[in-house]
Amino acid sequence: MFRGIDEVDWASLRHAYGSAEDVPGLLRGLASADPAERQTALDGMYGAVHHEGEVYDSTLACVPFLLALVGREEVRDRAEVVEFLVSIGDMDGAPGELAASVRDALRARAEVFERLAADADPDVRRAAPAALVRFLGQPPRVLALLRERITVERDDRVLLALAESLGLFARRYHPADATHTAEAVRLLTELSGPPHGPGLRLAALGQLAECAQDRLPADLVPTVVRLLRDRSGQRAPVAHPYDGPGPDTLAGRLRRLRPSDEEGSRLLRTLHSALGSRVPDRVALLCGQLTSPDPLDRCNGVWMSAGLIREWRAGHAEPVILIGNQLGDEEARLHDAAVAVLVEFLALAAPAADPLHALVTYRPELRIGHGERGTPALGGPLKALAGAGDARAVPVLAEVLAGPVVPNDLGLVIPHLGGAAVPLAPALRRRLARVPLDGPDVRERAVPLLSALAALGDVESTPAVLRLLRGLPDGLRQRDAVTAAAVRALGVLGGAAAEAIPDLRGLLETGNAVAAADALWSVTGDADAVLPVLLRELSDTGSGHRRHAAAVAGRMGPAARPALPELREMAASGDAWERATAACAVWRTAGEPERFLPVLRSAWREHPRTRTTIAECVAALGPAGAPLHDVLRAELAAPRRHRGDSGGHRIREDLALLRTCREALAGHGNP
Repeated sequence: MFRGIDEVDWASLRHAYGSAEDVPGLLRGLASADPAERQTALDGMYGAVHHEGEVYDSTLACVPFLLALVGREEVRDRAEVVEFLVSIGDMDGAPGELAASVRDALRARAEVFERLAADADPDVRRAAPAALVRFLGQPPRVLALLRERITVERDDRVLLALAESLGLFARRYHPADATHTAEAVRLLTELSGPPHGPGLRLAALGQLAECAQDRLPADLVPTVVRLLRDRSGQRAPVAHPYDGPGPDTLAGRLRRLRPSDEEGSRLLRTLHSALGSRVPDRVALLCGQLTSPDPLDRCNGVWMSAGLIREWRAGHAEPVILIGNQLGDEEARLHDAAVAVLVEFLALAAPAADPLHALVTYRPELRIGHGERGTPALGGPLKALAGAGDARAVPVLAEVLAGPVVPNDLGLVIPHLGGAAVPLAPALRRRLARVPLDGPDVRERAVPLLSALAALGDVESTPAVLRLLRGLPDGLRQRDAVTAAAVRALGVLGGAAAEAIPDLRGLLETGNAVAAADALWSVTGDADAVLPVLLRELSDTGSGHRRHAAAVAGRMGPAARPALPELREMAASGDAWERATAACAVWRTAGEPERFLPVLRSAWREHPRTRTTIAECVAALGPAGAPLHDVLRAELAAPRRHRGDSGGHRIREDLALLRTCREALAGHGNP
């Protein structure tokens, strides 16, 4: 297996962490008789030799030895090595000449995967078809092999992999090889009907949805729901993914974290992904999943509902109601999944508010949970109820605030409750006044409280905020973060924070200068004190505070006219967010929409992260923002959320944008 491995100059090759001299040990570890050593070696291969999808010269050097490994029947976990080979040779993976060389090396030895397609190990047979389609560049031969294996295969999981590989084949060779693509589609159509089992039919329907939607049945959703329930009825009980022994490696932990019904999850994810913008069909499918008699199907439906709602703005009410219905389920994983996605949904969780309220009322032990490092955290049901803006969360939060254990993150939900949370202000204020100024967790304790009191506009909190601002010891870890949050809170309080003026002036030469200038303008309206700070930051192209300085100038309006040369220059250069912020500032300061409207329209279209900044500018301008009202109306009418790169914050950011657009258009023909 490892003939010639010591002749490779591994020390001169590289991987993600430098020299590849440790790679021979990883390769030998893959052949170990010890399961923990094999998993550790695979972990190392993904972590170093194929780090985050990248390939290196050491990756290329590994290919002959990895191919030798998968060809030896005595080697355990060969299927995972085949999957690793598929990953490093992914056609849609890493770009560049090196990645092309890896793919070429795999194509040159693709006959290995032909043999593996008929291997005695069903796990290997399951992994091999994807490699065949990717690396055996002979469409007639590949299709013949897949057809043959479908005819003789008896393992249901391998049959699913063969169906998925037919879909991959059809997508890869369309439209260059219409004849063989059509044959692959014909085979999938055949597999999607009786007498084949429900799992295989679901797999085939998912692949048809991706490559030939015209071959799908007219009653697709009812068919899929029926097949899903038939499949669930035939499925043997599945162990909890955390059960059973396993090595404590990254690969091992990921394996145990997979859904209990990973296969069913994959089948339905494929369908949802392929249906894409067919939101009504996807909602109907989710409703079928969420009303299944099988809790695993419902759990998959919960997570897939989150995927739909993260991307699309419509069709969420009915799935959310059904997710709320899972909160009382005895299956812990299903309950936990429902809570987790409802927390993420924020205001969109409102249709599930009644079961959330019942949960926090009748199960008080769920009001406080555990966060990272075991610290107390607000319980998910209460966090979801407050995030939905439901006023019934307020008395429950008051009870938590009066109790012996108060989670530090409680303050983070207050802004979602708006004016309904005003009765909580005295308790929040008292807690802020008791935060130890030299405590190691001062940031974790103080910043959420400052955010909450600022959101409530609590003018009586000024002394407690100033206590923090004045009393934090020098050298305290995260002192700047607490100072910035305190300054923001004072800025929100405006003229009511007049006693903070000397403190804010004292910060104008520090790292929090722009934040202090922003707050000082809100408190005093003193342009002479604020402008020097803004001009200094705007002139420094290396400053990390330029965009904030431009935003402050925009809020100052005509009082910031001395900064116009720097703002105009910034609007014509720099990154998109800086350009958009500066263009908005010029518009608000000098009323020059014609000059910078193209900049703002281009930023809105090409850089979605700028949209909230631009919408806030239009809202602040009132009727003068009319030249961009059409853009805001189009945004409100768009079915898809505006950002696909904001992870778990996608819903929160999109709801904020939509709210700002509506406010800007209020009274101006808002649809």
